[in-house]
Amino acid sequence: MEFSDTWLTIGKVTGVHGLGGNLKVWSWAQSPETFTQGLAVMLKNEDEPLDPGREYVINRTGRYKKGVLLTLEGVTTRQASEALVGKLILVDKNNLPDLDEETWYWQDLIGLTVVDTSEGELGKVAQLFPTGADDILVVTDKTPQGKQEVLIPMNAVFVKDVNLDTGVITTELPEGFITD
Repeated sequence: MEFSDTWLTIGKVTGVHGLGGNLKVWSWAQSPETFTQGLAVMLKNEDEPLDPGREYVINRTGRYKKGVLLTLEGVTTRQASEALVGKLILVDKNNLPDLDEETWYWQDLIGLTVVDTSEGELGKVAQLFPTGADDILVVTDKTPQGKQEVLIPMNAVFVKDVNLDTGVITTELPEGFITD
């Protein structure tokens, strides 16, 4: 399977469960149902950009505390599963269902420029993280005073437009939202 820019990181192996090759996974997918039986995934080292990764097929899935429990084809022992701890789990987004309108993959938002209707350019999306309510955009801007961060809820109240073609997220933040 060839690695391309259509691959999305959907989770990370955080540990093992039992003796039969079960993996505990921290899911970055909006829904645990993203991990489906028969889905081809790529596991690769997070800190090695040149790691080609290795393909696996999901045998079984289940929920586990705040994450997902996976069994992969060919990973049948605790020792084999322990070797995968710390690896990122990627999936080709061509194998995922189409997104609903007003829904984006986090990976597609990282690096976009955030422009507020009254404050102007705020910086670029450095990362996102989930909360109980909305995902949070972490927008960073390098200024003469150093790196500043603005945390913006990914909510229609604040985010007015996401344009992947122009690479711009337009926000309308209330007065006083950004403080020095």
